[in-house]
Amino acid sequence: MLTLGTYKILSVSEETEHGYILKEDKGDEVLLPGNLAFRDLQKGENVRVFLYKDGEERLTATMQEPDVSLNNMAMLKAKDLTRYGAYFDWGLDKDLLVPHSEQIGELREGQDYLVYLYLDKETNRLVGSMKIDRFLDNSTISVDEEEEVELRILNKTDLGYNVAINGKHRGLIYHDEFFTDITYGEKKTGYIKNIRPDKKIDVTLRPIGYKKVEGAADRILNKLKDSEGFLNLHDKSDPDKIRERLSMSKKTFKKAIGRLYKEDIIRIEENGIYLRD
Repeated sequence: MLTLGTYKILSVSEETEHGYILKEDKGDEVLLPGNLAFRDLQKGENVRVFLYKDGEERLTATMQEPDVSLNNMAMLKAKDLTRYGAYFDWGLDKDLLVPHSEQIGELREGQDYLVYLYLDKETNRLVGSMKIDRFLDNSTISVDEEEEVELRILNKTDLGYNVAINGKHRGLIYHDEFFTDITYGEKKTGYIKNIRPDKKIDVTLRPIGYKKVEGAADRILNKLKDSEGFLNLHDKSDPDKIRERLSMSKKTFKKAIGRLYKEDIIRIEENGIYLRD
């Protein structure tokens, strides 16, 4: 089946004056215009293409790779604001329309906005929407607690930031989870912290629990856990003291705590290192 907004690997059936006729196993055909092929193709060759409608509303294949595919979202630049809506640059020759009804706030040409690509069932056209929340659904949860997920930062609330999880679910990151500045539409790696009985999802930017580390870092973690989360050693400690307590050189110790600090597993104070809660 040839579905708009998706990638498909198709076989070259024949070459015409307009380009290449591509065919899938079930027999459906689509034209790959010559100017969108980017190289000479041979009959019988398999080629990966993106499916969309050209300016005359015909199903068309392209070897161009758009910035967003069906049922996904991306930051896109507004190119032209018209009475029909806003046209966005999404990496194809034909711009993507975001109708007025799918916009939020006042748009400005040249500015980037988070846009979701969906297929309008009434018109059978690919359409963009800035109303991300209506495409997110928590009725059936497809993630588990502690799972690593892809996040998109949405709007700010009194509690924190709403986020899109894997482009499917809505979640919340609390204010105290942030250690760096974030921006609307930014893509982040996150972790599922809690799935509540009402199917609301709490998310964190830090790995859940103690992230697995090897060698010296693992030894330091075990020592911290055995010492109620505190170890009175730091990067200025005497090398002999470090070797006596941990059986490692000061150089190895500094490298290990640097790794643990970067992964936000420990915090380093003047009197030693602490395991984060």
